[in-house]
Amino acid sequence: MIGKLTGTLSEKNPPQVLVDCGGVGYEVQVPMSTFYNLPALGERVSLLTHLVVREDAHLLYGFGTDSERATFRELVKISGVGPRTALSILSGMSVAELSQAITQQQAGRLVKVPGIGKKTAERLLLELKGKLGADLGVTGAVPDAQSDILQALVALGYSDKEASLALKALPQDVGVSEGIKLALKALAKA
Repeated sequence: MIGKLTGTLSEKNPPQVLVDCGGVGYEVQVPMSTFYNLPALGERVSLLTHLVVREDAHLLYGFGTDSERATFRELVKISGVGPRTALSILSGMSVAELSQAITQQQAGRLVKVPGIGKKTAERLLLELKGKLGADLGVTGAVPDAQSDILQALVALGYSDKEASLALKALPQDVGVSEGIKLALKALAKA
């Protein structure tokens, strides 16, 4: 397997780049987060890679950081999530944002990524729970009761933004059922 490429950046055509390594050009698909951090054409570049072997092609995916590659590898393990979808997810949100969405079980944030529907978002939340957020050391996670209240409000049709604003007005030590009642009262007044 090709684990890393270091060479000259020859072409940039989002989301694909061409890296010249000793006279051999490698076409590499990269998420937009990596693409934006690439050096200018003709300069030296180093990418961590993941090789996908299919019946009809060998596809190389490149990443600027180890956490991006590790997240990509976790994503492609999930049934129904292929390399293109995983690349789209990493292009639509940072690894930290994805980890936070998984930790807080926020399907609404995942659905905003092009190509991710409600069922895929729910599958991602289920299969990555405890794998992604915990491994990447997400800070600022919402306590369990508040997370449950947030989920309930989103399930009732409120947007992430509305639900988050309602949560901020609640006392920190409020229980789930009482928190939902108070949040609904606050949202009804708004």
